Amino acid sequence: MMQVIERPLRATLRLQFHKGFTLEDALPLVPYFARLGISHVYASPLLRARAGSMHGYDVVDPTRVNPELGGETALRQLVNTLHTHNMGLILDIVSNHMAVGGSDNPWWLDLLEWGRLSPYGEFFDIQWHSPDPLMEGQLLLPFLGSDYGVALQEGNLPLKFDPWHGSFHVEHYDHRFPICPSDYGELLKVDATLDAEHAQQLKALADRFNTLGYQTDAHGLAVGLKSELRDLATDPLILQAIEQRLTHYDSVQSEGFQQLHNLLERQSYRLASWRTAADDINWRRFFDVNELGGLRVERPAVFEATHAKIFQLIEQGLIDGLRIDHIDGLADPRGYCRKLRRRADSLTPGRHLPIFVEKILGAGETLHRDWSVDGTTGYEFMNQLSLLQHDPQGFEPLAKVWQRYSDRPAVFAEETALARQQILSGSLAGDFESVAQALLQVARDDLMTRDLTLGAIRRALLALIVQFPVYRTYINALGRCAQDEPFFQRAMEGARHSLSEADWPVLDCLARWLGGEPWRGRPAGRQRKRLKHACVRFQQLTSPTAAKAVEDTAFYRSAVLLSRNDVGFSTEQFSAPVADFHAACSNRLATFPDNLLATATHDHKRGEDSRARLAVLSERAAWYADQIGLWRALARPLRDDDQMPSAGDELILYQVLLGSWPLDLHLGDQAALERYNERLWQWQRKALREAKLQSSWSAPNEAYEQATERFIQRLLLSAEGEFLRIALDKAARSIAAPGALNGLAQTLLRMTVPGVPDLYQGNEFWDFSLVDPDNRRPVDFSMRQQTLEQAIDPSTLLASWHDGRIKQALIARTLQRRGEHSELFQRGTYQPLEVVGSEAHRVLAFIREREAERAIVIVPIRSAGLLENSAEPRIDALLWGDTRVRLPFTGAEENLKGLFSSVAVTKNRELMISAALGDFPVNLFIQIAHT
Repeated sequence: MMQVIERPLRATLRLQFHKGFTLEDALPLVPYFARLGISHVYASPLLRARAGSMHGYDVVDPTRVNPELGGETALRQLVNTLHTHNMGLILDIVSNHMAVGGSDNPWWLDLLEWGRLSPYGEFFDIQWHSPDPLMEGQLLLPFLGSDYGVALQEGNLPLKFDPWHGSFHVEHYDHRFPICPSDYGELLKVDATLDAEHAQQLKALADRFNTLGYQTDAHGLAVGLKSELRDLATDPLILQAIEQRLTHYDSVQSEGFQQLHNLLERQSYRLASWRTAADDINWRRFFDVNELGGLRVERPAVFEATHAKIFQLIEQGLIDGLRIDHIDGLADPRGYCRKLRRRADSLTPGRHLPIFVEKILGAGETLHRDWSVDGTTGYEFMNQLSLLQHDPQGFEPLAKVWQRYSDRPAVFAEETALARQQILSGSLAGDFESVAQALLQVARDDLMTRDLTLGAIRRALLALIVQFPVYRTYINALGRCAQDEPFFQRAMEGARHSLSEADWPVLDCLARWLGGEPWRGRPAGRQRKRLKHACVRFQQLTSPTAAKAVEDTAFYRSAVLLSRNDVGFSTEQFSAPVADFHAACSNRLATFPDNLLATATHDHKRGEDSRARLAVLSERAAWYADQIGLWRALARPLRDDDQMPSAGDELILYQVLLGSWPLDLHLGDQAALERYNERLWQWQRKALREAKLQSSWSAPNEAYEQATERFIQRLLLSAEGEFLRIALDKAARSIAAPGALNGLAQTLLRMTVPGVPDLYQGNEFWDFSLVDPDNRRPVDFSMRQQTLEQAIDPSTLLASWHDGRIKQALIARTLQRRGEHSELFQRGTYQPLEVVGSEAHRVLAFIREREAERAIVIVPIRSAGLLENSAEPRIDALLWGDTRVRLPFTGAEENLKGLFSSVAVTKNRELMISAALGDFPVNLFIQIAHT
């Protein structure tokens, strides 16, 4: 074990690695990140993923660093360079699932080949026992592009021999389905045209393959037999004979059709159309993605196998922190995190390795403190900032506009409930049925409940999940914990209102079974096991239901204001008072002081500055409502059909345009408009299919999509769209400056409140990106490196604020202060400051203190009213009037130096906002108290 140095977390920068941006590509950027003030690069998953993966979450081999990214050699080079600059590496890891299907996951292929006899038979989360006789003991493989019979008939499942590995398999485009070696004897039957010597060799080997079914070590013995077959197949005559034998399994011919079908029926899997997955799937996926199979990481062997390389890298000092993807997908998140913490501590004696979990927190929900982790990845902070920047008075007029034109619910909870019902009866129907069946078994274990029907359980379960206010609960052997109880009871109350009274007793049973009574209350053995299984399956269903219904459906259907629709947001809430933001910061400092603070991620629906700009509409709701009428009138000539796009989709499009309209876009630049059109259509197609109203991924509505595409093209590129284009350009520019001020405010807050600021790649400049893949476009780091080296005064930054240098300068200067006063920002107290005066409601201020050091932070909030017709994102000093911050310390007048050139004077324990924000839109003052 090598000696390693603990590198305190100061600020992280997320990088998305893929074949177009490798570990080697990041090497020359390290000095730039260091100058920016970053302490840790925060990397997307680096283990071997599916070829061409743009994100790394589809791991196929967790035992190797991805060679497509440069492999372990490149990783070591990058880490060495980071260490040279006193920086570290935080690694994103995927514990919940692996990529399956295809032909590149050796564990999955071995599972298909051997079924439950495979050493990986218990690695994947499979239900081998099914009430469906057709599925008993078999794994459903919903990877066929057509029905199974059609695929056979059309010859789309050819039987192949792989001479290099001495193995047989069936192919279907990119998929490979191995044949069990115990069936090889049949496939090696001697052809009459083969000479006696070769025929005898093949027959002898075939006989040994035939005996595998009777061997306890069949899996191990088959390795040697395959090796012998590979050696025999180097002889052209034998290879020819084997390939000739396969012609008997040509399913285009009637005899071959039956032969191949009989062979496939004996395998541990059942091939099926991809459309069967929603209803018949008998293994856990990542959400509803057939190509991502759930792992049983709670099993010790799976934990060790999937984490061996990670532990090796930690022990060797290459990793300084972990980010756990999709923690709510695991059977036991608490147990997993605590086990991971113990292992990390044993591998890094003398230093603390931070562990962060990707966890979506619902309204009022907090991370469980007994998980032994350092916090979340910061989605909830995005929500807290967003709530702070939305004017509560804007909700009602914006909701009226949305409901008037779209005819969709203005209350987001209603939209979510509709989406949950659709998801549970559609793409997750099979998962839902699995939970219902598990609960039926629990019911039948008790004489008092054995008369409950499957239909009644289904109704109550559906109502409960539809009303669930959080992703999941965390039931353990003692039942539901007190922290989860309020959320479960809220779901119970909502379900009770939606069910008839006849089903209330069933709902009460569910409440008792799903954590209301401890598992140990049941007799040890099968009864207790069945109850635990039902609880785990339930929790692993509520999580993907929430994600698919909210993030991947309702967010694309509802547009009261799109800046309140993003991952981790409590969208039912439109705004929150300043006191709530202060309370959240104080609570974070007390519970998870090193929690990551994100305002942009690889999963966000809109860029951080796009959301900040759209938030301005909450302050200008009446103006926006007037504009909608004008834009819809100007858009009429662009339509082929009055119903395409729908009014709701049209309004969503306008908000997306307002939020993403490039600051440097000139209407006369046709090439720039074409690039923007391409980005916008990529978003629009995804949005339509995710919404599942007019189109979907499973059944694309080509007519509607094409009509919408033409509408966008005409809007942005055609002569008839010029008037609407000009109107939208004018509108976007009218909210650009206050939007940029919001962006600067959220940037400074992210770097100064309790927690560890996280910067997403490239977001040193303005981020007006759309949903992925748009938010994962290549970053021009060269330009960012050049601008950081330039010494620029505040007036120049403000005059050229469109280019984004002002945001980069703010980040660099603030992170410099964090580096100079690290203890102050890491553990300093947090205290809200009182703001008084005519514009007090437009200012947020707080102070951080530790020993003799103080940091005073001041930012404008909901201040668009002071930026009417402003050309830059700074409020004129005169407009602040008598607005001032009251300071909680005594002393003579002091000169406080801000981030840039400003010097503000405190007088009578007060700081005038006109002075504090005189030459820069937001400010941070550092004071060293006199002793």
